[in-house]
Amino acid sequence: MKIRSLLTASAAAAALFAGAPAIAQQAPQPVEDEKVLASEKEMEEASGVPAMWKVADEDTTIYLFGTIHTLPDNVNWKTDAVKAAIAESSSLVTEIDMTPESMQAAGQMMAEKGTLTDGQTLRGLMTDEQRATFEGGLAKVGIPAAALDQLEPWFASLALLQVVTQASGFDDSKGVETVLEAAIAEGTERVALETIDFQISVFDELPVDQQILFLLEGAEDPLAGIELLNKLVTVWASGKTEELGAMMNEGFMAHPNLAERLLYERNEKWAEWIDTRLDTPGTAFIAVGAGHLAGERSVQDLLAQREIETTRVQ
Repeated sequence: MKIRSLLTASAAAAALFAGAPAIAQQAPQPVEDEKVLASEKEMEEASGVPAMWKVADEDTTIYLFGTIHTLPDNVNWKTDAVKAAIAESSSLVTEIDMTPESMQAAGQMMAEKGTLTDGQTLRGLMTDEQRATFEGGLAKVGIPAAALDQLEPWFASLALLQVVTQASGFDDSKGVETVLEAAIAEGTERVALETIDFQISVFDELPVDQQILFLLEGAEDPLAGIELLNKLVTVWASGKTEELGAMMNEGFMAHPNLAERLLYERNEKWAEWIDTRLDTPGTAFIAVGAGHLAGERSVQDLLAQREIETTRVQ
């Protein structure tokens, strides 16, 4: 299912949804499609034990926790093991700075970089066939195509997913990193592995024709995306990392250059960061998108190449 590339890519950069509040106002009513409701039921029955690992030497401990950046209310991922690891840690390490001030600035940056200029429109970048697919898909969920016309294709992809996920009960404020940011103890050090500008560039620098294909994968059948996202959350909450890795690999088959930039290059940088961090005594809790800790060339695989052992603790 090609839609998987859209979901896995979008799930890795939750902050990118913050830049489209005007689009979110176009949200359809909560989804009642039978397949989507069935997958929601499956998600409700999933056990809340997402995978967690530990890297340690004689004076340093680093926890690795895979996250989902947007979740419904009914997923409780804060197990005793996770709570203990967070309480033990003096540093919270996330992909980007998740403080409210930084998130507001990220939204403004998204709006600036994701808006078309010089009289261009989103549908004007498409062929007649692509335009028909795009408009037909949006009509299924009651979104006017004109609502996205001023957005670059990559931004429209993410805005569309935001609209449909919100209408289906998902909430960015329930995402793991957002919850952690609000709950960690006062005085906890915040560390960002990268900048929002970099995350935006991963999508913004794709060739326009690939951005359009990326968009059409999600727009052709938006409800299929929600069905898949429910399954993704179920697999994540159940701690099934091999199955999650298989979903990721299948999702990125159509976009190998995006996978390289979105996953593998970043995994290498993060493995290097962990290697360096082991030289500093103390305990850190790393919370990054679950796709980075599953499948081939995961952070754990790259740490192993550096002869650094990771131990699964949940």
